Parts: sequence; C-alpha cells; structure tokens
Amino acid sequence: MTLSLNSIIKKLLVLFLIFTGLYFAKDLLMPLCIGGILATLFLPLCKWLESKKMTRSIAIFLCLLTFISVIFILIAVLGLKISELLADLAIIKQQAIESGTHLQKYIFNHLNISIDEQFEILKNEQPSYSNILQAIFGSFAYCFTTFILVMAYFVFLLLYRDHIKSFLLKITPEAQKSEMKNILYSAAHISYQYLIGLSKMIGLLWIMYGIAFSIIGIENAIFFAVLCGLLEIIPYIGNITGTALTVIFAAISGVHPLMLAGIVLSYGIIQLVQTWFFEPLIMGPQVKINPLFTIITLVLGELLWGIPGLVLAIPLTALLKIICDHIPTLKPYGFLIGTIKPVVP
Repeated sequence: MTLSLNSIIKKLLVLFLIFTGLYFAKDLLMPLCIGGILATLFLPLCKWLESKKMTRSIAIFLCLLTFISVIFILIAVLGLKISELLADLAIIKQQAIESGTHLQKYIFNHLNISIDEQFEILKNEQPSYSNILQAIFGSFAYCFTTFILVMAYFVFLLLYRDHIKSFLLKITPEAQKSEMKNILYSAAHISYQYLIGLSKMIGLLWIMYGIAFSIIGIENAIFFAVLCGLLEIIPYIGNITGTALTVIFAAISGVHPLMLAGIVLSYGIIQLVQTWFFEPLIMGPQVKINPLFTIITLVLGELLWGIPGLVLAIPLTALLKIICDHIPTLKPYGFLIGTIKPVVP
C-alpha cells in the first residue's frame, strides 16, 4: 500500500491548523479545559448531592465551596511553611552571599573577569524595578481573571451538562448515538478515575518524601515533600524539578554533600516504588500513555499554553485517547498513544 503525497500533505496541514488554532485560542480554551476537568472531577459528588433531594444549583454551590476550601487549605499550608522558610532568611542570605563570593573568585581566577566587571555585567542584564513590578501586577491580574473564568466554566458546565449531552446526541447520526453515549460515559468515568488516582498518588508522595527528607534531616522537610508531591501533576518533569529545588536550597543552606546525595538517592528510590508499584495499583490500566508520547505531549503543552499546558497535557491526551479508542477510523492513533501490551509467550 502506498500513501498519496497529497493525502499526507492534507493531514499535516490539518494538524498544523489545529495546533495554530489551539495556540491563538488559548485565552478561551485554557480556562474552559481547566473548568471542564474540574467539573468532571466533581461530577460524582454533584450527582450524589442531587440524589439527596438537593436542587442542582445548591449541589453545584456546595461543590464550588468544597473546591475553594481545598484551594485555601493548600495555600494556608504552603504559606505556613514559606513563613518558616522566611524565618531562616537571614541565615540563608548570608550563606548565599558566601556562595556568591566563592563563585566570583572562581570566575576571576579561571576566566580573568574582575569583580567590578562582573557587577557591571549583572547591572546591565538585570531588569528595572518598574518592569519587575509591572510584570508582577500583570501576572496577578491575569491569574485572577483566569481563576474567575475557570470557576464560571466549572459552575455552568455542571449546570448545563444534560443540555450539552443532548446537543451532542442531536448532532450525532442515529446509527452512532449509542457509540456517542459510550464515549461520553467513558470520558467522564475514566477521567474521574484518572484524577482521583492522581490525587491519591500525590498524597502517597507527600508521605514518602516527608519520611525520606525527615530521615535525611532536611530543614522544612514537610514543605519540600508537599512541593515535590504537588509537582506530580506534571509527569517526569515535576518530580525532577521539585527534587532539584530541594537540592539547591539544601546546598545554599550549606549542608554536607552526603545529605545532597541522600536527597538524590531518595528521589531515585521513590520513583522506582512509584513507577513499579503504586502507579499500576492506583492509576490502573484504563488510560495509559506511553512515555514517548507523554514527553511529546508535555513539550507541545508547554509550547502552546505555557505552564497551564504542562498541567493539562496529560488529562487532555487521556481524553483524546478515549475518543480515538471509540472511533474505528481513529483507533490506530489511540493504539499509537497507548502503552505497549506485553506479549505473553
């Protein structure tokens, strides 16, 4: 079988147009996707509350209140730990200054750049305070606006879920309505299982990192354990980033090199336990994306939507795989994205 060059060009053009549309429509699609994922996560709770003779509006309000409460609790815990870090700020600052002094001497001795020249380079490269403040206020305003949009989508998607489902069934040919119902059920069910499994995984990582960092003797071990666990929402990259931040902070604090090696060793052991024991047990085989496409998806997510794209990449790819698995013409793509099934001799 030979593939037509025109057919390949058309498919590549369609793919390019899709990614271009995703990039330019990110201000619309990104909050909508986050709101949709949250709505999927809280859908079972909303249905349970409605089964207790509550109106849909009250049930959605309680779901929204629950979500906001969880967010504020996490912010409070992280704020408490950050305040503990700030209590040691003077010591950390002094140690950072000493490390900077050693670095300056190293640059002078090996690159023959005087300390005055180094200061001049840094002065020319650093942005002005007005630019920094403008960037901070701009980011805060953008995050606040996005949060409001996400909450609005979260509420209205739960409120009009039956209306949206009826619309999708109306535009589906009669012969394919049952398949559409299966797609909608699978997408909602498996997405919920994935998100719940991810939450359990984060909780277990908090415990494992907390125990490991406490045994090693890292200051503010719980804070860094929570940080490493939360970054699990970005597969592979998240845990590496959290561990790297822990190592950097410990190094600035002037800990013994053996402690730094202990942090890296703990990361390796926890990753082995997570990959070979907890992931198959908790996440299950429902939606598995192979590591190659996991990395590709993360790179594309960051390229299109930045940090939120990294967070949304895996859930959206999981939904895409569900759709591909239920449409005959797209099943090869679902197979390509999925994990390789071991061959039993």
